[in-house]
Amino acid sequence: MTPAELSQAVQDAVRAAVEAGEMTVAVPETVTVERPKNRDHGDYATNVALQLAKAAGKPPRQVAELVAARLRELPGIAKIDIAGPGFMNVTLDAATQGELARTIVTEGAHYGHGDAFGGLKINLEFVSANPTGPIHIGGVRWAAVGDSLARILRACGADVTTEYYINDAGVQISKFGTSLQAAANGRPVPEDGYVGEYINDIAAEIVKENPGILDLSKGDSNAEPNGDAEDEQLQKFRTEGLRLMVAEIQRSMAEFGAHFDVWFSEKSLHDSGAVEKAVDRLREQGHVFDKDGAVWLRTTDFGDDKDRVLIKADGDTTYFASDAAYYLNKRDRGNDVTVYMLGADHHGYVNRLKAIAACAGDDPSHNIEVLIGQFVKMLKDGEEVRMSKRAGNIITIDDVVDWIGVDAARYSLARVPTDSTLTLDIDVLTSQSNENPVFYVQYAHARMSSVARNAAELGIDKGAAEDFRPELLATEWENQLLGRLGEFPGVLASAGELREPHRVARYLEELARDYHRFYDNCRILPRGDEEVTDLTRARLWLAEATRTVIANGLGLLGVSAPERM
Repeated sequence: MTPAELSQAVQDAVRAAVEAGEMTVAVPETVTVERPKNRDHGDYATNVALQLAKAAGKPPRQVAELVAARLRELPGIAKIDIAGPGFMNVTLDAATQGELARTIVTEGAHYGHGDAFGGLKINLEFVSANPTGPIHIGGVRWAAVGDSLARILRACGADVTTEYYINDAGVQISKFGTSLQAAANGRPVPEDGYVGEYINDIAAEIVKENPGILDLSKGDSNAEPNGDAEDEQLQKFRTEGLRLMVAEIQRSMAEFGAHFDVWFSEKSLHDSGAVEKAVDRLREQGHVFDKDGAVWLRTTDFGDDKDRVLIKADGDTTYFASDAAYYLNKRDRGNDVTVYMLGADHHGYVNRLKAIAACAGDDPSHNIEVLIGQFVKMLKDGEEVRMSKRAGNIITIDDVVDWIGVDAARYSLARVPTDSTLTLDIDVLTSQSNENPVFYVQYAHARMSSVARNAAELGIDKGAAEDFRPELLATEWENQLLGRLGEFPGVLASAGELREPHRVARYLEELARDYHRFYDNCRILPRGDEEVTDLTRARLWLAEATRTVIANGLGLLGVSAPERM
């Protein structure tokens, strides 16, 4: 019996008591059941009686007894104690608890999945770094968290579109093109331009792919630029540089296992007239006004600290106008919820993006979410690593992968709440020790895989499902492990609802710990001439169930589940 099944049983018992006229309350939509910290208090506990007592006009212990009386009639319930002011402590019989192992193995890769978000269409935008350089460490964190969150939301039934917003319009792209042009022509990069070995690499690639491009300029650092020819060359460097940089970002994301369904161009919003149309739509909603020759959106009506300019007095549109058009575009594509995952320096975007949604007539508490991720530091030999060989002043995604690998990077970046600053120790994350969390979890999976291999070599099979005897899994270590396995669906649902993939990682570490304790205290395979028993086979079912859940959880984090280490 899973916590979800027990929760439903408690809910049904409350409904039965109400229908029998024993109390008058609204049947709760959900009932919380938890594993008590003190296992002497049973397998699960619920405070539903305390929640209903006031509405029922009865003491909590009396409400608890009404519910418990019905639960005691159910098969699989060994005991129910009413403790303290009205807590209900539930003890399952071993067979009911052990049955979960058969359920997990039977469901396989689907175990833990649900339909909590069935029918909900979510647009999840993450990373979206400017295509003017390699993805830096902050973007790597969002790549790990965003891709993991997309997997989790899909496991919870949501229709998720992952999206990368390419900022390919505006001043930064012009500076990028100017920097490439200068590097190719042997001129100093402008003071406010981009530097780093990657600029020289891209410039050289453009020259290689476009013979004659340098002929458009005199190439003499002491000569005056050659007017139209210089502009033509600049445009070429800008266009080709953008293409190559986006291709590199796509490569690095793919190698990191972060998948994007849509690569959306900011420039396309301008080229298609979407920005102007967005301004017109918002004006129709009554929130656009003209002042000092500019066009403004009255975002202060919806919590922003100041109104925002959409079109400047000189006629140029602002980045904010692009943001408004982009939000409307996402909603026009049928997305119910748009989730933005932004860096630590984007706190100011939260209210203004929510104000855009409100001005568009949407519910900013439902249709739009803005998540902010904090900074990441990396340590080596106890010292902070600050520089990249290729990018000069930033740590790139390729640096992170080179230092610790994709698995360690994805797991360690996803296992900490995004609103917390994160420090990654390269020495720890490359060690094969229990201090390395990804190794600890992966080792548990490899250990279970080894058990399965050894069993096969000995000619031992766990047997058919109908021959499985779950009641034999009765030790405290087996009970603890089964209870942990039963938590997995609830962990996934919470991780999806709260947008917190780290809950899955932390759960896997607890599960790995419980498995290691079980393995150390409960011999699975016989030794020497010992007989293969039903208990042997039952424990093989339990080991396989645990291996299934760890593989499922690691898969949702985009991390491999190795069979050997």
